[in-house]
Amino acid sequence: LDLERRIGMQLEYATLDDLLIPCAQSAETVFDVDIVHRVLLSFLQQEENRDRLNAHPAYDSTSPSRKSVLRVVKLIDAYLAEIATDVNLKVSKFVAFAELLPDNARAVDDALYRAIDIYLKAHPNLPEVERRKICKMMDCQKLSQEACTHAAQNERLPVQAVVQVLYFEQLRLRKALGGSYTDPENAVQCHPSQRVVSTPLLPRDTYISLRRENRELKLEVARMKTRLDELEREHENMKQE
Repeated sequence: LDLERRIGMQLEYATLDDLLIPCAQSAETVFDVDIVHRVLLSFLQQEENRDRLNAHPAYDSTSPSRKSVLRVVKLIDAYLAEIATDVNLKVSKFVAFAELLPDNARAVDDALYRAIDIYLKAHPNLPEVERRKICKMMDCQKLSQEACTHAAQNERLPVQAVVQVLYFEQLRLRKALGGSYTDPENAVQCHPSQRVVSTPLLPRDTYISLRRENRELKLEVARMKTRLDELEREHENMKQE
């Protein structure tokens, strides 16, 4: 335990290869996830204790330890993607490991989404309940546009997760349209002395493209909701049978 605590103190300087500790031959999993789990827990506890003394939350952007935490988050997300390929890794262990890091520790959830997608690909026969449980770990609002585009077309994700992704992407587009574009046809005429300097308008072609994408997203959300209703009805029928 003392060795694990000392390793935890240096975790921000570790590499992915350092964490890939093979299990004994009799073990089910390829890598010893439990040891790394304890090391990560030790690191997080030490960071919290250190920042408590400095009157800073461990994951606050103003915290002196923020850089250390970000380096470890990046390392752990890469580790999750690596162990996700293990067909014998149970959902409970994968989720417990990923959830060790607080929500506000990640600025973007793209790497976590990648690890989740790899796990779902390596475990194609997971029940719907477990797939939902895994996908609940990521915050769809913290996915980049590229990750959202991939997730919206990802058949491995449960329907609810895809609907969430499409919903937040629609909100993002709506915000971009509402905050950056003024339609010349609906613009309010005002006296020159009342005009204020505004942000540059989006080019017309970009605006039209965004409007088209927004309409497509709405249609996709509607289709997903219809499919979700169908799945729920099928599930109810199966329970009655």
